[in-house]
Amino acid sequence: MKIGEIDLGERPLMLAPMEDVTDASFRLICKELGADMTYSEFVSADALVRNIAATTRKLEIKAAERPTAIQIYGREVDPMVEAAKIVAEAGPDVIDINFGCPVKKVAGKGAGAGMLRNIPLMLEITRAVVRAVSLPVTVKTRLGWDCNNKIIVELAEQLQDCGIQALTVHGRTRSQMYTGEADWEMIARVKENPRLTIPVIGNGDITTPDQAREAFSRYGVDGVMVGRASIGCPWIFHDMRQGLDSADGTWTPLPLHERFALLRRQINESIQRIDEYRGILHIRRHLAVSPLFKGIPSFRETRIAMLRADTKDALMDIIDATERRLANESAG
Repeated sequence: MKIGEIDLGERPLMLAPMEDVTDASFRLICKELGADMTYSEFVSADALVRNIAATTRKLEIKAAERPTAIQIYGREVDPMVEAAKIVAEAGPDVIDINFGCPVKKVAGKGAGAGMLRNIPLMLEITRAVVRAVSLPVTVKTRLGWDCNNKIIVELAEQLQDCGIQALTVHGRTRSQMYTGEADWEMIARVKENPRLTIPVIGNGDITTPDQAREAFSRYGVDGVMVGRASIGCPWIFHDMRQGLDSADGTWTPLPLHERFALLRRQINESIQRIDEYRGILHIRRHLAVSPLFKGIPSFRETRIAMLRADTKDALMDIIDATERRLANESAG
């Protein structure tokens, strides 16, 4: 699969853009573990144009994580064009436009998935951004606004005509948010459209190596994007890459001590990037959902303590004790 001249190889895996998740450290870890391409956190065009420090920091890219896309969102043409030019100067490999975020503070104001209610403006913004930069421009969006307006097959053609070089489709409508099941049959219809020549990347509910294989073999997508399943579990890319590359789909999970080492690395790098207190707050989202801690008997009190720990030493003590417990139980 190629985006412009960027060759991502066969059956590439992408780390989805996620606010407060896909910072530079997490992207690099996922890249090292098998992600073929990573995406930044959402970047507000308005905030970027106003030079808000918290937003401009999201433009940081490490050479080792490439190829990387920076994703922008907004609801007006001029700020989106200006933001795209600023992003281009930061040197990503791709600029991605977010027409898929369903949360109220974004979509409710007409940006993100809110653009699915104003297709002419969506297309105008896309054409303008493509003209404004020399980098490949891609789009991430959803099936439509609601179940009565699943317009993605026609919309994909229109976006291609605007000049984008790849399209990511999340298999839900905006009204679904993240509920129900992603509709991969609809994603397949987009890919099967003979008029569509750009790569189609599927997104939604891909949580296992077997599901990743099925996305390629059954639904025919060019790439698979993994989002929520990677939170607290960056090694999912290791498992999926093995499953995709093996002839029979088999894969061997990373050893327990390596998974815990990755979690400690996330904690350390989060603290180094911000500071101890805020770095721990940032990493709690990963700790809360990490499969490392699921299914451990009588773990409730330990989980509460882990999510309340406000110093690195206290948090690491809990992590260390939990790893020892799991290792002992496995050995016994």
